[in-house]
Amino acid sequence: MNRALSQQLDQEVPKRLAELLALSPSRMKIQREPAAGRGKSIGVDMLVSAGKLLFAVECKTSGQAAAIAMAVRSAREFVEQWGKKSIPLIAVPYMGEVGRRLSEEAGVGWLDLSGNAHLVGPGLRVNIEGKPNLFKRPGRPRNVFAPKSARIARGLLMQPERVFTQRELAKAAGLDEGFTSRIVRQLEEQRLVAREKGGAVRVADYDTMLEAWWEVYEFSKHHIIRGTIAARSSDDVVRLLAGQLKQDKLEYAMTGLAGAWLLDPFAGFRLAVVYVGQMPSPANLQHIGFHEEARGENVWLVVPNDEGVFHGAAELQGIFCAHPVQVYLDLKNHPERSAEAAEHLRQKLLRKGGHV
Repeated sequence: MNRALSQQLDQEVPKRLAELLALSPSRMKIQREPAAGRGKSIGVDMLVSAGKLLFAVECKTSGQAAAIAMAVRSAREFVEQWGKKSIPLIAVPYMGEVGRRLSEEAGVGWLDLSGNAHLVGPGLRVNIEGKPNLFKRPGRPRNVFAPKSARIARGLLMQPERVFTQRELAKAAGLDEGFTSRIVRQLEEQRLVAREKGGAVRVADYDTMLEAWWEVYEFSKHHIIRGTIAARSSDDVVRLLAGQLKQDKLEYAMTGLAGAWLLDPFAGFRLAVVYVGQMPSPANLQHIGFHEEARGENVWLVVPNDEGVFHGAAELQGIFCAHPVQVYLDLKNHPERSAEAAEHLRQKLLRKGGHV
């Protein structure tokens, strides 16, 4: 944990709670690093008594999904074992979108030092959103979900019940063993993977790993050619594209709403999004009536920033479709009913698991 941020959280959280609850600081009583008692070792960072309310506070210096998932578990377990009425609360410098969702779905309140908060308890409801992140760090943060690095997470999420040796992961991902070892170690530090006695690894928390990746995923980093194909239906557009790409012997995989529709028809779609190993020739694109233009676009041809997007692709109804994990990620911030399609895909095809 970043020591300076940790100290700032320790000092500022009680003050922030007093402000949110309109209480005098003199009415705030703090007990730091309390144990759950009853022979249990589970603890939180502090217990804050605020008037008639008691908060069990777990502090994290990061609001990213992996850190929040750990904090949620700790706070809830403490409250359950404490045996006294208390409200679990997560405190961070800035709470990201996924962290908010993870906390609120678990019934755990949160606040950040940037001015946002979601507090719920007996006779209590405080909700403040929209304050900007006051703790942005310069430079690029270390990212286990960078395009090449993400091949490791993809391989694990595609087979969540399997235990992999690092050599098996490296081979499946097409990466060297040294690079694979570094990424696995970082995933382990974030408790996204668990290591077996013999050194092999497996997914520790499927939901959190998927959400942690979704949080930082940026579809716009791929190279996207936008255009139109005149056809009677979106289904016809998809089949025209697939037919031409197959004829050209080019690697491809449908994704986005078209991919979601192939995997489990949920709703109609207009925009057909397809990954291509390389861009088809202008003559072949003209043959199927593709015209590059942004206005009225109904096709995105996407040259990926890493070939890993094709891993796990399968042929459905005679058309190659990206793996459900990749389709789920690609639906982020897409137009039409992409958010609904992503949630439907998550519930139907992406396993919700526990943690170790």
